[in-house]
Amino acid sequence: MTETPWLDDEEQRSWRAFGLATRLLLDRLERDLQEAAGMPPTYYELLVLLSEAPGRTMRMSELAHWTHSKPSRITHAIGKLEQAGWVRREPLASDRRGWLAVLTDEGLAALRAAAPRHVESVRAHLIDVLSPEQVSQLGDISEKLLEHLLSGSTARPSA
Repeated sequence: MTETPWLDDEEQRSWRAFGLATRLLLDRLERDLQEAAGMPPTYYELLVLLSEAPGRTMRMSELAHWTHSKPSRITHAIGKLEQAGWVRREPLASDRRGWLAVLTDEGLAALRAAAPRHVESVRAHLIDVLSPEQVSQLGDISEKLLEHLLSGSTARPSA
């Protein structure tokens, strides 16, 4: 059995600060977005993805893929956005089981109304707190973590 490589004091400090800062930042951004636009971050993210897609349209399965969500969660979220009039669902002509989500003009207007306040919150609680060099380092670190996490790495200590 291999001995666990425990975190040293500096690693422990970094890990705990990162974990708490991440949770507090995401909580603050979520509260600000909910207050400003009446929508949770998941809905905002879906509206952004649809706004950037050709024809403001994406397959539901593609939305699930890009948000790393289960199809049932996307179906529920799109249902809520549909009730708000921000998205409509259309059957996919080439695949009887497939569905498209289409961003409506009302949904685009809601996104455009929410975006400035969301960006203000991101700036106030992340970007403007850091120096330009730290923002660049944060980007590099985040990309490295994404590369690792999205690679499907399942390396675990052997028991």
